[in-house]
Amino acid sequence: MSLDGRPTPDELPPPAASNINPETLAGFRNELDRRKYDVVDGSWAGSVPAQYGVAPRLRVGRSKWFNLLWLLPIGFVLLIIGIAVAKGMRELPAVTQFMEQYPGTVFPGGAEANAGFPAWVGWQHFFNMLLMIPIIRSGLTIIADHPRFYWTRHSTPGKDWFRVQKPVPADPLWTAKQDSITLPDGVGLPGRRHSIGLARWWHLGVNSLWLLNGIIFYVLVFATGHWLRLVPTSWEVFPNAVSVVIQYLSLDWPTDDAWVAYNSLQVIAYFVTVFVAAPLAFITGLGMSPALSTKFRWISSVFSIQVARSLHFLVLLWFLMFIIMHVTLVVATDALHNFNMMYANRNDADSWVGFWIFAVSLVVMIVLWVAVTPFTYRHPRTVQRIGYALIGPVQRLFEHLDSKPGQYTEKDISPYMWHNGKYPETPEYKELYENNFADYRLRVSGLVENPADLDLFQLRNLPYHEQITQHFCIQGWSGVAKWGGVSMQTIVDVVKPKPEAKWVIFYSFAEGPDSGIYYDAQPIEQMSYRLTMLAYDMNGEALPYGHGAPLRLRNEVQLGFKLVKWIKGIEFVEDFSEIGGGEGGYNNDHEFFGYRQSI
Repeated sequence: MSLDGRPTPDELPPPAASNINPETLAGFRNELDRRKYDVVDGSWAGSVPAQYGVAPRLRVGRSKWFNLLWLLPIGFVLLIIGIAVAKGMRELPAVTQFMEQYPGTVFPGGAEANAGFPAWVGWQHFFNMLLMIPIIRSGLTIIADHPRFYWTRHSTPGKDWFRVQKPVPADPLWTAKQDSITLPDGVGLPGRRHSIGLARWWHLGVNSLWLLNGIIFYVLVFATGHWLRLVPTSWEVFPNAVSVVIQYLSLDWPTDDAWVAYNSLQVIAYFVTVFVAAPLAFITGLGMSPALSTKFRWISSVFSIQVARSLHFLVLLWFLMFIIMHVTLVVATDALHNFNMMYANRNDADSWVGFWIFAVSLVVMIVLWVAVTPFTYRHPRTVQRIGYALIGPVQRLFEHLDSKPGQYTEKDISPYMWHNGKYPETPEYKELYENNFADYRLRVSGLVENPADLDLFQLRNLPYHEQITQHFCIQGWSGVAKWGGVSMQTIVDVVKPKPEAKWVIFYSFAEGPDSGIYYDAQPIEQMSYRLTMLAYDMNGEALPYGHGAPLRLRNEVQLGFKLVKWIKGIEFVEDFSEIGGGEGGYNNDHEFFGYRQSI
């Protein structure tokens, strides 16, 4: 025994023989795939094969599913019936009197003084549609990565209310990645299966521009009299809207007074689109953020990620329906006049100026539509860099939101938690698993004063940390589980990182689809968050194989792909640019995800 009462090396037994020791530390990096991936080709993501879903299905009752393609013939029949009924109704004296009293348009005070469409309206109209193309297409690709929607925070198979995929198979190790589907390249952005990393750069990046465009629009709308066109100013808008519906259905179009004021049905549709659907798209998008949902639990406890995701999807359907109806009626009612009003600020139907301006804008939109997918496949890093430049500052802001435990209780634990990732199959892992991980050692090293080599017994003897939290997968599914283990702050206190350590690398036993072990980089400041931990228990039992045995990371301000499972080592580093492909994680290197994903 030394003078200070601490044991000498000779008085302690040496560590048990293990495949993991200080000499193999460098092997963690040597096991990484260091290739630089800068194109999406046939071998991308381990040559993941195409897989197509099914026609959209809506759950009716507990287990019946309705094929929504039946709405096409049903809708056609109902339209024919509606036209016949509307034509008949117009012959009734009471309906005729009603339509004379409510011709369809309400002219608010000041409408005449603000007649016409200033140039900024035309430009806003063009930019909005231009931005909506990549937003909608990338949104469809994001949906395709988990093509199911739920109303509860538990993404339990069979409890989805809408799906475009077959029922989940009985295979207990079926993963969410296996459940993803392919879209045609002209529909999705991109269409390739499990290309959600690139789709999110398009979706979040362009949405930041769309949000900026929307703010400018709101300012200009209320700084001018243009708001009179979009906001109902009288309760008479509702009976007038009914009158317009009858006129449209009877194929006898209402009188066009759009130069001064929209008809009442248009006012309602524009108001819902501009002042309800657009803000709801923004709010529900934030509702799917792990950082915000974990921080603002008084909202997310009721307004869960799956409610947000379902509402976000319904907003998408509204936008699609609005665009289809809007374009159809613009062309069908009086195309030249409508083009002149919107694009040339002219109130006539003889000039072709508005049409040619529209034609040029349409060519630009078609070129964008055709070019974005092949550009994404050829230059995915450019898409990633631009996307991060647009949304990265916001993600960096959100990831600094530390959260308190206690949002959920055991009654909130999900009955089903999806598996994901490629399971470890190496002889090294199998040997450890079969021996109940008795020979497992967690090597923590790098830029630390006290490198540690911890077995599970030592880890379990550290101060116990437990939390019940919600898992947010980048694909869209979620689930609540109780995690038990050791806080990362405890690990930090044990190893004492050096001041130059800025990042923490977590290495996995599992390989990625392109070979090389899975890894991820995490900011060192997040290691002190109260909900960042190494879990060795799940729901009161030892962590199972499918969810990361013997040890996995939990960091509740990050999306699930960053929460490394089957951890074999941890390294504190100054920079991650020389590790693996240099992008901060396996999915970042190979599938163009981001190392900051708090949204």
